[in-house]
Amino acid sequence: MSVNEEKYVEQREASGPLITAVVAVVLAVGALIWCFGLHNHLETDEANLATATQRNIELAKKLEATNAQLQATSETLGQSVGMTQKQLEARATAIMAAQRASTAKIEHEQEVNAKQIGAVASDVSAVKTDVGGVKTDVGGVKTDVASTKQDLEDTKVQLQRVVGDAGVMSGQIATTHAELEVLKHKGDRNYYEFTLHKGQQPLLLSSIKLQLKKADEKHSKFTLNVSADDKNIEKKDKGLDEPVQFYTGKTPVLYELVVNQISKNQVTGYLSTPKGAS
Repeated sequence: MSVNEEKYVEQREASGPLITAVVAVVLAVGALIWCFGLHNHLETDEANLATATQRNIELAKKLEATNAQLQATSETLGQSVGMTQKQLEARATAIMAAQRASTAKIEHEQEVNAKQIGAVASDVSAVKTDVGGVKTDVGGVKTDVASTKQDLEDTKVQLQRVVGDAGVMSGQIATTHAELEVLKHKGDRNYYEFTLHKGQQPLLLSSIKLQLKKADEKHSKFTLNVSADDKNIEKKDKGLDEPVQFYTGKTPVLYELVVNQISKNQVTGYLSTPKGAS
């Protein structure tokens, strides 16, 4: 072996441990780098896992709340459906009862009508039998009706003659405008219609003045002042259609007034005076 070859061998033998040491250092550094990277990767995975776990917990809670709401809604719907069913059944029962009652009522009315028709038929037969006798009595009935009508007219006239508040038997009293027109056409007395309002100045009629003091529509009462011969006479709490009487004139004659209508703060009627009175 030459000298150079020996040196090369010596150098190779001397550099062998160095290379091994370098390789070992490189491997150690690489192992450290890999361990560090793995550690970081594990921390990231652990953080992601914790986040995912927290999300799963929250989702589970929301799922439980949703299930509870669905269960409550289902129970409410079940109760509502149950109540609706009961209401429908009760309504149907009421309708059927009403129909039965209506049917029974109609049947009863038909039965009553049938009985009435039978009774009317019997009465018609009896009327037909008596028609001859009725025709015979028609003339007498007409005479009786005329007599009765005259009696009623006489009674009506008598009823219209009443005693006034002065104790004097009054003439015929008119309770309506139409009846007053009848009295005017008879020509026995003078008649003056009037309407008095509470609070107004006295109204001059013939030779007297009238002034309304009170009108009680509810109790059909009125109060008024009569001015005659320079004197005031209060006619207090007089009634509807009541003859209110007083004497006036140099030769005193009977004046009479009647109120036919009483409303709020107003009365309407007429004054009756003898023929020839001023």
